Amino acid sequence: MTDRLTGRLFDFIESSPTAFHTVNAVRAMLLNGGFTELSESGPWELAAGKGYFTVRNQSSIIAFRAPKKDFSAFLAIAPHGDSPCFKVKGSPEMDCGGQYVKLNTEVYGGTTLGLWYDRPLSVAGRLAVRTKEGFLMQLVNLPRDLLTIPSLAIHLDREANNGRKPDPQKDTLPLLGGRRADLLKLLSELAGVQKEDILSHDLYLYSRARGTVFGADGEFIQAPRLDDLECVFAAVSAFLQGGNPENCTICAVFDNEETGSMTRQGAGSTMLSDVIDRICKWAGKDSEQRALAIQNGLLLSADNGHAVHPNCPDKADPTSGCYINGGIIVKHSTRYATDASTAALFKLICERAAVPTQDYYNNSSTPGGGTLGLISGSHIPIPTVDIGLAQLAMHSPYETAGREDLIHMVDGMTAFYNSVFSFEGNSCTLQEAAE
Repeated sequence: MTDRLTGRLFDFIESSPTAFHTVNAVRAMLLNGGFTELSESGPWELAAGKGYFTVRNQSSIIAFRAPKKDFSAFLAIAPHGDSPCFKVKGSPEMDCGGQYVKLNTEVYGGTTLGLWYDRPLSVAGRLAVRTKEGFLMQLVNLPRDLLTIPSLAIHLDREANNGRKPDPQKDTLPLLGGRRADLLKLLSELAGVQKEDILSHDLYLYSRARGTVFGADGEFIQAPRLDDLECVFAAVSAFLQGGNPENCTICAVFDNEETGSMTRQGAGSTMLSDVIDRICKWAGKDSEQRALAIQNGLLLSADNGHAVHPNCPDKADPTSGCYINGGIIVKHSTRYATDASTAALFKLICERAAVPTQDYYNNSSTPGGGTLGLISGSHIPIPTVDIGLAQLAMHSPYETAGREDLIHMVDGMTAFYNSVFSFEGNSCTLQEAAE
């Protein structure tokens, strides 16, 4: 089961070089599972027991199962589909002495710039292509080793090992080809359109590396974009196999978490609130009943976290370090939305499903990054717990995680989706998993 699941994860990551492709891959999984696509710009006709999803900006997607109309609560999982990388600027080709062409790029999200050197890279994203009636947004991916960011040889930079800071406008621009290299020409040929009909684009560099299993007992995995495609894959897999007759289950994959979530397709947008509003309207719930369904529910903000580093264990919290293959991590910090009650509920759900968990706290001297939990909670005040899997080399173009942890996450998320619980004052009652 673990080997098969790992292979499926690697396939999913390989098919998801950008947030647009992530949504496309999730969309295919949902359609294969019998879900129906709904347009945000049209009316929604729902039927109890059926599955639906809607897409915004081609880069965020929310799926849900329409429950019975007197459902009790919303149970949601929200990972993100974007990863740190480089975004291609407009008119990107830059001449290099009349012999080479490199691309003008900017940094997207927070990444260790030097780790991108000397790797096989390519370009993917979407094009805005002129049509007779207007324009069409078209996904593109050049599935071959196309680019590299060449490092400067140690002979020419004797201070390279002394911590020289790369300049992102000078030192991390990728080499595309010889003097005639033309990225948009390559993409127009791939898309079957004229170059002059490309009105605009959202294009990103991505690592071409394939996921791999390593370690003395094959206990570790490495792949690009494990943060956060591992949580996306686990959430969608659990969503498709979970079921709950009492509650409305939701799986939301947001874009732009790595740049703050404050876009119309990010967790800081109205997207989740809009979907909840339309479900409640169909179910005939008034504002008070809507509020109850939100307050009686739970959101898992799913985003990987830092494992104890074998060479730098002092960077972890001295009493709450988390380890790869140690189970789902439950994040506690002022940067996360977790509180004692949401942590207790999720840990109890996992305990009953025999899924191990670990409590994560930041080292007070080196606080980690935030997640979408707090941002989403400012729009939908649903009780939230931040979770993830322990990994090394976060935001590197090639990250490390645990093979066993993937099945831990799928099992834990499935148990969550199947859960029925109720809040009463200061107490919470967890019933047996729904059939």
